Amino acid sequence: MTPANDLTHFGFSEVPLDEKQTLVNDVFHKVARRYDVMNDLMSGGLHRAWKNALVSSLRPPRNRPFAHLDVAGGTGDVAFRVLDAGGDQTRVTVLDINGDMLEVGKDRAGTRYGDRITFVAGNAEALPFGDREFDAYTVVFGIRNVPRIDKALAEAYRVLKRGGRLLCLEFSHVDVPGADAIYRAYSFNVIPAVGRMVTGDAEPYRYLVESIRRFPTPQAFSTMLEDAGFRSVSYRPMTLGVVALHSAWKL
Repeated sequence: MTPANDLTHFGFSEVPLDEKQTLVNDVFHKVARRYDVMNDLMSGGLHRAWKNALVSSLRPPRNRPFAHLDVAGGTGDVAFRVLDAGGDQTRVTVLDINGDMLEVGKDRAGTRYGDRITFVAGNAEALPFGDREFDAYTVVFGIRNVPRIDKALAEAYRVLKRGGRLLCLEFSHVDVPGADAIYRAYSFNVIPAVGRMVTGDAEPYRYLVESIRRFPTPQAFSTMLEDAGFRSVSYRPMTLGVVALHSAWKL
């Protein structure tokens, strides 16, 4: 029997730690082909502005080599933005543990970016890269699905070059009185229903909503980044605190 201290959360449920990744993989297997469509529907299109804000903060250079790692970004939505913003020497590696998400990204990329983009199957907790390979690391709406977030952050620190930057865009905690109740009602009642209409299955979206509620506060996540070795850690709430853009540097 799995000891209690080896349990973790899967949405609002408690599951054995070594089973969470399989459960998360099943969620994204179900939603992969409709993932970006559902992002539009769930956020009213705001996810596009949030991702654009991340890339604007990243500022990939246009006149020198830039090696970027986008973790849990299988569909390529963030990677394409980084490539479009950067110069011809910008290279993006997209890593995702879910093969279905990666296939969506490969199909979307086609031959548009040539060898400037690479899709890799891998685990954020054990990145298949050497030390100090990347100038920047992003993870967008993915870190909360990682079973051992501390291990993923340690790996992010390891593969970044000195002076490299981590940017994490993640759902957060609405901090405006009254707005949180509205957001909660929308999240738990509307999003799963829309998911059922679009994909035929409400359960993956019920998990995604629950996982948002279980994610640490921005302050607590900032502490986790500092514990992993990052410095100049900060975060910026957006859209009443629905999401937060976290920034940290390997100095």
